[in-house]
Amino acid sequence: MNGSGGHSTAPEQARLDVAEVSRRFGGNLALDRVSLTLAAGEILAVLGDSGCGKSTLLRLIAGLDTPDGGTIRIDGRVVAGRGAFVPPEARGIGLMFQDYALFPHLTVLANVRFGLNRLPNAEAESVAMERLREVGLADRTASYPADLSGGEAQRVALARALAPRPRVLLLDEPFSNLDSGTRERVRADTLAVLRQTGMSAILVTHDAAEAVEIADRIALMRAGRLVQSGTAEALYRAPASPFAARALGDIIEIPGQAVGGRIETPLGPLAAPPSLAAGAVRVCLRPEAIRLLPEGEGVPGRVLRRAFAGSLARLDLAVAGLDAPLRLTVPQAHDTTERVGLAVASELAHVFAGTDDGH
Repeated sequence: MNGSGGHSTAPEQARLDVAEVSRRFGGNLALDRVSLTLAAGEILAVLGDSGCGKSTLLRLIAGLDTPDGGTIRIDGRVVAGRGAFVPPEARGIGLMFQDYALFPHLTVLANVRFGLNRLPNAEAESVAMERLREVGLADRTASYPADLSGGEAQRVALARALAPRPRVLLLDEPFSNLDSGTRERVRADTLAVLRQTGMSAILVTHDAAEAVEIADRIALMRAGRLVQSGTAEALYRAPASPFAARALGDIIEIPGQAVGGRIETPLGPLAAPPSLAAGAVRVCLRPEAIRLLPEGEGVPGRVLRRAFAGSLARLDLAVAGLDAPLRLTVPQAHDTTERVGLAVASELAHVFAGTDDGH
């Protein structure tokens, strides 16, 4: 995949290939020519805010909806588009939703067996038991969903989705209904199971930390479009826009003016990329790009507020030319007086032409 939304992996090499897929609901273009690929054994996170189109994309891949344009292939076979439509049950897709959708009147074992009705009873039970062992719930076969904790219900749903050994597993915000402590544990358990089974999976989430922890690659979506994709490190170190920069961690945005091969900013001059045209720019800085210096060095700043944060301290600094205080986090042991100096590492600055958000 590339940042413009193109797909670079040939369909025959990909477990899943989504090419130029669009979906419109009335006057709303929910998906705008989205392209992505998923390799065998890969975990891809589709990251974005509510309403960006990520769940619509999942429904199209699953066969729960049909695209208005583009094609979807699974193992090289067209399952949607070009006049073809393969129903959900014939696509080899596993689904896991945030509400888990367990059948309350069935036991845990019966829930996991539900998608195995084409197998003989003994074989279906054997497969279901194996999946429950994989998720650590072999001792809860006779329990009912009402008897399970949120984390246990999530693991039963995972076992049921994995039971038929799907070609691709789709997970739609699967951890969002769990409290924070349970969420981290279940997330780690789920990742372990996916790795152990070699499952190809797509995780839809609005949580950047979740995407970073689980996925091999991240596809970042906004307003129905794929705006950038790549590893978490690539997106963090080389965001394609201010929006992409904000999506993968804390960012400090300051105005700048490109002129004569350099960028003038309230935090001092920065080296300008060779291709950057003269004019207004937006500079996005990770917190580690800004260094705190003794008073009298660098650009002067005045400490407005210092807040305790465990081993760290949060500083609000007034800097000439900035409309709002500059917020930095420094080690608690850092000796800060009322006035300090500031410097920016040019190589860690992300510079974008113009002043709008960009895609």
